[in-house]
Parts: sequence; C-alpha cells; structure tokens
Amino acid sequence: MTPSRTFALLCTIGVFCFISYNMVRMPVLALFAESLGASPERIGLIVSVSTLTGVFLKLPSGALSDIYGRRMLLRVGVIAFGVPPFFYPFISDLDVLTLLRLSHGLATAIFAPSALATVAELYRERRGAALGTYTACTQSGALLGPFIGGYLVVASGFSSSFLTAGVFGCIAIVMFYSLHLPSPPGVHDKKLASVWAEMWKGFSIVARNRKVLITSSTDAAKMIANGALMAFLPLYGVSVGLNAAEVGLLFTVQSLTSFISKPIMGRVSDRVGRQPLIFLGLLMCAATFVCIPHVTGLAVLLVLSSGFGFGEAVVTSSSSAFVADSSEFKTLGAGMGMQGTIGDIGHASGPLLAGVLIAQMSYADAFGIIAGLQVVAAGIFWLTMRQT
Repeated sequence: MTPSRTFALLCTIGVFCFISYNMVRMPVLALFAESLGASPERIGLIVSVSTLTGVFLKLPSGALSDIYGRRMLLRVGVIAFGVPPFFYPFISDLDVLTLLRLSHGLATAIFAPSALATVAELYRERRGAALGTYTACTQSGALLGPFIGGYLVVASGFSSSFLTAGVFGCIAIVMFYSLHLPSPPGVHDKKLASVWAEMWKGFSIVARNRKVLITSSTDAAKMIANGALMAFLPLYGVSVGLNAAEVGLLFTVQSLTSFISKPIMGRVSDRVGRQPLIFLGLLMCAATFVCIPHVTGLAVLLVLSSGFGFGEAVVTSSSSAFVADSSEFKTLGAGMGMQGTIGDIGHASGPLLAGVLIAQMSYADAFGIIAGLQVVAAGIFWLTMRQT
C-alpha cells in the first residue's frame, strides 16, 4: 500500500472513530449525566474521567508502538472506539457511568499517539501539512458527532444517540482491517525485560527534551479550556434558552472552523515556523473563551465558538508538528505519547476545575480564570523558546 493510500485510509478511519466518540461526548454526556441527577462537580468528573485514561496510558502506548509497531496499538484503539457506546443505554447509576467513561477513554489513549506517529513517519518533509490534514479529519468527528448526537437526543432520546455512535465505531473497525503497516523486525522475539528497557529508554529521552515538554504543556493549557467548554457549554447554553440541538450546533461550528483551518495552518507552519503560531493561537483561544459567558444570543455564541475553533486549529497543527520535529526518529511514538499525556492532564483538569469554580462563583468568573491560565502559558512558552 502506497503512503498516500495508507494516509487516506487512516484519515477515513479517524473520521468514523471520532464521530462515534464525540456523539457520546458533546453535548450528550453532560446532559445525560444531569438527567441522572449529577451535580456540576460530578458532571465535571464524568466528562473528564475518560481523559484520565489518556493521562496514564498515552505515553506507554506511544512507546509500545515504537517497539511493537503502530498497527497492533491502532487495532486495540479502534476496538475501544466501537464497543463501549452500546453499553450507555443500560446505565442508570452515576458510578457505573463514571467507570464506563474510564474504559471508553482507552480509545483515544491507545489510538491517538500511534496514529500521529504513523503520519509523522509517512511525511517527514511536510509534517505540518500532513498532521494538520489528519487532525482535521479527526476534527470532522467533533464537527459531525455533536450535531448528530444533539439532534438524536431531541428527536428520539439518549439511547438512539448512543447506539448510533456504536454503529459508526463498528464501521471504523471493519475499515481498519484494510490498513497494512509494517511491524518492526524481531518484534515477536522480544522478552518482557527488553521491552521494559526499550520503553524506559524512550521515556527518558523524551522526558529530557525541553522543547517537547514546554510545547506539550502549552497545548495542555488550550485543552483545559477545551475540556471546560465540553462539560459546561451545554449547561450554560441551556441556561440561556438554547436547546440541545442548538448547543450541538455550537460545537459543530467550532469543529468546522478547526476542520477547515488545520490543513491550511499546518502548511503555514511549514513555511513560517511553529512557535509564533502556537503563541498567537493560544492568545486567540483565551480571548474568545473569556467572552462566552458574557453573551446569550445564539448568533454571537456561534461567532465565539468559531473563533475558539480557529485558535485551537492554529495551536494544534503547529504543536504536533513541533513535537515531531523535536523528537528523535526512534522515539516519535513516545514523543507523541508525551504530548498526549500532558495534553490530557489539561483536558481532564478543565472540567474538574470549571466544575469547582462554577459551583463557587459565576460562569463569567470561572471562564475568566481559565482564560488567564492560557495567557500565562502563552507567555511562558514564548519566553522559554526565545531562551532555547
């Protein structure tokens, strides 16, 4: 299979995987948890707990893909996308919902680092454009998933949204078996001790890479805001008179803007450099995020959601390529895993932090504090990269 065909198939699988994942996640999950009696703090925990799986597993799974090959890890990940949605309709207990979300997080925790490393290997000269295109395809899942999920909730209830998400995931599983990627030589002869030694070597190389760590931390600041929006934009939208379908449209517009912008901004980063775009994109995310709780009209919220999506696209398309540029070739999976792990710490922290802040103060104050964190992160990134 040629690199272009492999890339096209991987992008298509990513589309179906992330449609499935985001049909469950936005805005359905927060509304479903609220319908079961969850408090704001508990909603934040439920939304963020799947990301906690990535915090612990993205770095090890990325390192394992360097050792055992990308295909084995991708196979496990794509199955984790397709199976869990079928269990949601049977849940009536918040503790069980929390456990299911924890297991559903295996999908992105295992799939994402291997997929990004595969793309970085396929296109070493045009990484920004290739990674921008791939992440745009996965973003299309965040574009279509919330809209389809929100519509199905309004039209026929939560169960139809969850079951349809499972169908999309199963389509991805079927398509995956047409994807052929080589395995590293001698992979079946490796003993556990040698695997641990190679994983530890990859960990240590990445952990000493200052550029990877700082860039990943900057990406995490963006993910704090993203996680907060994912958990509490549905509740805020409903509180100002929007319905579930209109809230889903906010996420769809955010994702559509990001989807269109990522390939373009990836090409721009190939030409002008990654660092200025990461800095400016994070400031744009902060500026639009802080304005959201000060408006109530659907039209203005759509504009702000679009602006956040553009800032997110600028940061993501540049940061992934910058991490790949800064990683040694044999530790690409570990580098992508490190970025995913730190990013997921931010993503998991966002709903938790927002839940605590919103319970104690207003939406405006809570969003202002989180926006301030992004501004601080942008300043630290710029100063650190200048010194480096």
